[in-house]
Amino acid sequence: MNEVLASDAEREAAVERLRSGAGEGRLEHEELERRVQAAYTARTRSELERVTADLPPRPPAPRPRVDIDGMELRRRTAGFLVPNVVCLIVWLATGAGSFWPGWVLLGTGIAFVVWLIRAGLGVADEHDERRRLPGERPRRVP
Repeated sequence: MNEVLASDAEREAAVERLRSGAGEGRLEHEELERRVQAAYTARTRSELERVTADLPPRPPAPRPRVDIDGMELRRRTAGFLVPNVVCLIVWLATGAGSFWPGWVLLGTGIAFVVWLIRAGLGVADEHDERRRLPGERPRRVP
């Protein structure tokens, strides 16, 4: 049977799992050293699986929530209000005919509500992550 070769990253993950197990009191020091050596010399994924097979699976990491700070909420609210207020003023100044600002309200309103729902559920926008300055930490709460 042709087995898949293990990568360095997979070996490091197995060693980290072993160290975590030792930290929890599941492995003695000598057993840890023996298994770490076996993990670093493992050539295939199945060899790595044998080294960690009797350890319980790690619990899934909790999903981070997005912190809706006051500045971000003010920025998003201003992004919704400014174009709509400008359109309403133009509409009123030009005779208040057909209510065309409703289309602007609809588009910006949908975008604002989608952001509120996503932020409330703890889902970060991809472009928000790219907007961070180099070295700036993401705004998250535990």
